[in-house]
Amino acid sequence: MYQKTIYFLFFRNLCLVFGLFPEKIQTMKNELSNIPFLGVGLGFRSVFKSDLFLEPQSLDFLEITLDHYLDAPPSKWRELEILKQSFTLIPHGLNLSLGTAQGLDPKYLDQVARLIEFVDPPYWSEHIAITKAGGIEIGHLSPSVFSTEALEVFVRNIETAKRQISYPLVLENITYLFELPNSNLSETQFLTQILEQTDCGLLLDITNLYTNAYNHRFDYRQFLSQIPLERIIQLHFAGGFEASNGVLIDSHSQNTPQEIWDVMEYVLSVCQPKGIILERDENIPPFAEIKQEIKKAKRLFGLY
Repeated sequence: MYQKTIYFLFFRNLCLVFGLFPEKIQTMKNELSNIPFLGVGLGFRSVFKSDLFLEPQSLDFLEITLDHYLDAPPSKWRELEILKQSFTLIPHGLNLSLGTAQGLDPKYLDQVARLIEFVDPPYWSEHIAITKAGGIEIGHLSPSVFSTEALEVFVRNIETAKRQISYPLVLENITYLFELPNSNLSETQFLTQILEQTDCGLLLDITNLYTNAYNHRFDYRQFLSQIPLERIIQLHFAGGFEASNGVLIDSHSQNTPQEIWDVMEYVLSVCQPKGIILERDENIPPFAEIKQEIKKAKRLFGLY
């Protein structure tokens, strides 16, 4: 058995050196590497619409929330058509529930696939999360147990989504207020296995990473050292708040604090994402403040 393993690793390394990848690996490697550089952009919300068209040069691309357009009236699809004319759009899903043991909702998946086809993006993204179980909508992004059984569920559901949607899929890490029991994998092992077994990219939410590191007392640098940094395609950043019990909440409701800028600077020193998105959902400030955060991210990204 040991000899067979050595031979396998030797053959695999030769393949890597000379580009003789198995077809599936070659295809996905090309899909990820062919994603264009996007720059720094914003999670689109309708409140930003007027400012975006007055100052389109202030942003490099937009991320749209898929669920804002599913079952929407024709006017929302016209909005997408107009946005497409000025910006590269990245569809971002909320409710596919890739961790649901019962499998994906086929009707919802059909809607997602139709919208992504309409947008024709370089890739799309979803969360490593559960939003429904036993036919019940949870109403928020819930974490999973970090177990081999849960890993199999995620891999199976992601493969189902990828069979229907041909565009590259990028998966986002989420926050969790407490660690679920019965885990037999670390979070980094769980995340790495999902990415590698499904050949997906990573949407690294650096605010989520810092929030979890702060709340659960671990070093985010060590976390990053244990995941495949080459799979990081996009970053998210945002500002939250500290609750009265000392717990950080990722609310997308405040300007980005210095701690998150520090994490971004470190992340950009160890990986090369294709794009960065600022998220803002509550307490929307004047667009001038949004632009300042975009400019700061661009400076850290080396675009100024």
